[in-house]
Amino acid sequence: MSSRPNFVIFMPDQLRADAIGAFGNPHVSTPHIDALAARGTRFTNAYVQHPVCSPSRASILTGWYPHTAGHRTLTHLLKEHEPNLLRILKDAGYHVTWAGARGDTFAPGVTELSVHEYGFSTRPTVGYGGEFPDGVWSRLFYRGLVPDDGRIDPDEAAVRSAEQWLAAPPEQPWVLFVPLVAPHCPFQVEEPWFSRFDRDAVPDPAAVGDPAREPRYMRAIRERYGISEVTPEQWREVVATYYGMIARLDDQLGRVMNAVTDAGAAEDTVTLFFADHGEYLGDYGLIEKWPSAMHDCITRDPLIISAGSGLGLGQGRECDAMVEMIDVLPTVLELAGVEAPHRHFGRSLTRLLTDPAAPHRAYAFTEGGFTEEEEPKMELPAFPYDLKGALQHEDPTLVGKAVAVRDQEWTYVWRLYEAPELYHRAKDPQERTNLAGLGEYAAVEQRLRDALLRWFVETADVIPADADPRLPQVDLPAPGAVAR
Repeated sequence: MSSRPNFVIFMPDQLRADAIGAFGNPHVSTPHIDALAARGTRFTNAYVQHPVCSPSRASILTGWYPHTAGHRTLTHLLKEHEPNLLRILKDAGYHVTWAGARGDTFAPGVTELSVHEYGFSTRPTVGYGGEFPDGVWSRLFYRGLVPDDGRIDPDEAAVRSAEQWLAAPPEQPWVLFVPLVAPHCPFQVEEPWFSRFDRDAVPDPAAVGDPAREPRYMRAIRERYGISEVTPEQWREVVATYYGMIARLDDQLGRVMNAVTDAGAAEDTVTLFFADHGEYLGDYGLIEKWPSAMHDCITRDPLIISAGSGLGLGQGRECDAMVEMIDVLPTVLELAGVEAPHRHFGRSLTRLLTDPAAPHRAYAFTEGGFTEEEEPKMELPAFPYDLKGALQHEDPTLVGKAVAVRDQEWTYVWRLYEAPELYHRAKDPQERTNLAGLGEYAAVEQRLRDALLRWFVETADVIPADADPRLPQVDLPAPGAVAR
């Protein structure tokens, strides 16, 4: 490229890949996301490296796996001495703006080091949450229809702030980071999005598999939340509201893209669209997420990379290579012409943007969970997440460490305190039939287990960027030389 492009990084929270039209969902309406995919490349086998918000974002922004530096909780965030994509770009001369206040990624002081501007130029007038309907709805994280009375929630405030910033952007090159809350629960949306989807037409969630062959947390959630008897009609209500939230964020993406065009920057801008993880949404009788959840609905990411035609990247392409979300960092840096100042484990996707069939990765890895000894580090959330937290503290093995490895056909999950899982996604895309331990699949299981071992050895840590002198000058008195 003759000049460095701008970047828009648009990141919803808790968005399933299969809840987008461009990724094959015929029920939801996502014209702006679909148009973004038509102008770029969508990655159908992109996987997050952690199933929970903050650890996943930390992984994306560093190119490190969660285990590399211990970023595995909601409250141990990226520190000043650690690398992150936004700071690297800022240090390389980019003007970096963070629209809104969502992100849950940086420890105190790191945001100030990483971006030039942060927060809202249009302030929110309401937060998220509020009263829930009676009955089981609160344990489904469902609030339903919220008033369209002029209120401005944090997502709308962030999008308006992005639009206002784009009305007079700084000198190029720049980065605009727009992380949203939606479609994270509570499941709620105003009109016209709430009524946009026919409740009878949306699909039923994936059915529960063999309870004797599933991780124990799944039954524990169903029983503790009291959602085992949720009706198909109730699940479809939740799904339709979730789709309404997605339709709203799709409209918001369209507004940001229009503002980029109005600023005259469309031809010089690369847009990345992705989430931090997915959502159970009733699959297997579950809702929300879990720190050791490895299912496809939680870990597959709707990654799209799109660019102005003048930047010479592909358009209207689909890439089914195995991709990890840590690949975002080296991709952006390569497009920006910036060297990473640290060792990371991402692999640039730039070649796949013009040649989707090019070789990339054999496997994608995801990890999560804790050891029993880490129970004090687990979250203690308030209602409506209180039952989730209680389960983890009462029996830490329910959220024991787990790691998944995927190739084009198979998913293998190794769990610290439970039996492993093996799913043949080619025949069982919903990962309901656990084949682990069956003799005819022993070779597959061994191959994937070996891949896990090699991966852990290769990525267990990183050598610090700066070398230390082996014999530094020490400013202390010699033994026996202290005055008495």
